[in-house]
Amino acid sequence: MSNERPWLAHYPEGVPAQIDLHAYASVAAVLEEAFAKFRDRPAFHSFGKELSYGQIDELSRQFAGYLTGVLKLGKGDRIAIMMPNVLQYPIALFGALRAGLVVVNTNPMYTARELKHQLEDAGAKAIVVLDNFAATLQQVVAETEVEHIVTTGIGDLLGLKGTLINFVLKHIKKMVPDYRLPHAVRFRDALAQGAAHPVPKVDLGHDDLAFLQYTGGTTGVAKGAMLSHGNMVANMLQAGAWIGTNAKPGEEVIITALPLYHIFSLTANGLVFTRLGGLNWLITNPRDMPGFVKELKKSRFTALTGVNTLFNGLLNTPGFAEVDFSRLHLSLGGGMAVQRAVAERWKKVTGVTLAEAYGLTETSPAACINPLDLKDYNSSIGLPIPSTDVAIWSEDSQPLPIGEVGELMVKGPQVMQGYWKRPDETAKVLGADGWLHTGDIARMDANGYVYIVDRKKDMILVSGFNVYPNEVEDIVMTHPGVAEVAAVGVPDEHSGEVVKLFVVRKDPNLTVEALKEFCRENLTGYKRPKLIEFRDALPKSNVGKILRRELRDEKKAASPAA
Repeated sequence: MSNERPWLAHYPEGVPAQIDLHAYASVAAVLEEAFAKFRDRPAFHSFGKELSYGQIDELSRQFAGYLTGVLKLGKGDRIAIMMPNVLQYPIALFGALRAGLVVVNTNPMYTARELKHQLEDAGAKAIVVLDNFAATLQQVVAETEVEHIVTTGIGDLLGLKGTLINFVLKHIKKMVPDYRLPHAVRFRDALAQGAAHPVPKVDLGHDDLAFLQYTGGTTGVAKGAMLSHGNMVANMLQAGAWIGTNAKPGEEVIITALPLYHIFSLTANGLVFTRLGGLNWLITNPRDMPGFVKELKKSRFTALTGVNTLFNGLLNTPGFAEVDFSRLHLSLGGGMAVQRAVAERWKKVTGVTLAEAYGLTETSPAACINPLDLKDYNSSIGLPIPSTDVAIWSEDSQPLPIGEVGELMVKGPQVMQGYWKRPDETAKVLGADGWLHTGDIARMDANGYVYIVDRKKDMILVSGFNVYPNEVEDIVMTHPGVAEVAAVGVPDEHSGEVVKLFVVRKDPNLTVEALKEFCRENLTGYKRPKLIEFRDALPKSNVGKILRRELRDEKKAASPAA
């Protein structure tokens, strides 16, 4: 057995080979336990306001009462949540899960086109949206099945200070565009109405869906990964076991700067640390690095998760080196490759090793994590976590020997049920035997450490977000001045990679700026091309398929100045 799972011999002390999957019937059961156990401890912090586990219990119960008692939504109905990291997010999330609803996490930065696709595809009946993004919803809501809208402002749960914040955002910073959603209900009103309704006892089991977590597809259209209560409970227990010996229940303060609508932050911060009775210190706008550093100085934090660009950004922000790192014991990087230079600098400044982890939306997300007692950065994505099997397969789906390079395969209780309403897409990545094709090219060493060698053939990874070239190309091709286009990722110091377009023009007068403007209207920020190059022709295969790899390789071969 040990030959098959060489990693088990290298597990940190106290980490079990298997987890007890039946410890909890559902995510809701995990929440109920945390609310009872840590009632008086702080659970979430935002803009100087703190809510205890008891308060989150009460408020999420009221929200669940509103969903079931007032809106008459029932088990399995889908609800979209379109918010950054504000106090309303966990209340809406936990309320929806307690009511047995399926949560559809929705990126607030979506364009109207992207939002419409997701709401339509998921068949969402309700949505909770922050005022800042309600104008986007207004454009498309009539074309979806959404019947119920709950709106809220960033300051709505922050008392008097919140009123001021809302005023400044709308009237001074002009960050809240005017919108008209006549039948929308305010979040606080929904809570007040829900308080009159008891939460029905919903019978939830491992097979019931908890999330439709949308991820780009190689076909270009975002697909909903069906993550069940069993998947999420498994990953909470797996990650919990991994950090367990390191983390003290009821004493942790985790900095939550990655958005909770992103699977990494959702599971690692929002759920794992809630089960531990930790305090999630919410950062609403991590792009404001000076403001972020100010928050860090107030928080006496013990743990921090992020993507490489976030760690790099902090290291380059004045004042970060003066932060008190005396309680910090866990720095976890995921979502994109952690760069050696960043990891080494992080260790020097904070005294804590930046441990890299690996996961996918399809694996809820954690599959491999580095031991947390790691002395130094090792360029590996770590060891397979408890109850997880990892293998390296050849092109013809045969397991390869240790050290050989092939496709990284993952199997375990955290692997999704499949893609929502897309059996054909599911069949491409998930075998009847439970093995998931990650599409990542990797090797494993004799100790079970996994190293990513190359990424999914064409995917572009911008600050931890997947960008699928097909989607970008499909949109750009709708521009009347474009004849052909190829989108590739090119290295970028700030975000890991950025999108570069190679375009053959139909209209000789088409300019780079005009095309960029078109992309701004149709694509979320991270999907927009930063570079555009016009060409007379694009390289193609004998069947006429544009060869993106050639364009990428050409960029690598060219000197940096080219």
